[in-house]
Amino acid sequence: MKINPKYLNFFKNKYVLSGLAFILLLLISERNSIFDQLEYSKNLKETKAKYQYYQQEIAKVKKEKEELFGNKKNLEKFAREKYLMKADNEDVFVMIEEKK
Repeated sequence: MKINPKYLNFFKNKYVLSGLAFILLLLISERNSIFDQLEYSKNLKETKAKYQYYQQEIAKVKKEKEELFGNKKNLEKFAREKYLMKADNEDVFVMIEEKK
């Protein structure tokens, strides 16, 4: 395969060579290089995924909150189970298994 000398003359021009070198320098070594842009894109995708996860968790917590504070019986059940609270006229016994 023979290369046409017209094309070689184009790349021998000092302005074309300096322009190509400048573009290459901008693509590789600057703060906004291609490599940095790929990393930023990856970080953006991860952040969007985290955002979606936290939005779903917020919706779950809001739903649980509405269930809990919507009914006095549910609130009492939650207090008894989670914080081991009791009414004034009753005793609560907590049993813990001993490991042998």
